[in-house]
Amino acid sequence: MADEFNISDLLQQAQALQEKLKNAQEEAASRTVEAQSGGGMVRVVADGSMRVRRITVDPALIGTNDKAMLEDLIVVAVNDALARAQQMMAEEMGKVGPLAGLKLPGLGGS
Repeated sequence: MADEFNISDLLQQAQALQEKLKNAQEEAASRTVEAQSGGGMVRVVADGSMRVRRITVDPALIGTNDKAMLEDLIVVAVNDALARAQQMMAEEMGKVGPLAGLKLPGLGGS
């Protein structure tokens, strides 16, 4: 039988896929995205690990002394930054694909 199922090959392919996924996660974690609210008065930078790296608030906004508005603008910018970071991570994982490179018998593999 030329098309015998070889568990060793399958395990090697799974390990290679796991390494690709790990590398994609590390790549996305090292990249950042930026979001803003209030016409750019509040800016938030987040990374692919869903960590907020920096929040910048325009001094003019602080001068308004409107605590509630400032809090709302920060929440909006943080949520947008995290959504963008999550999208970036999903795109990186999509490049690898759930079964990228695996050659499964009966599924188009050899």
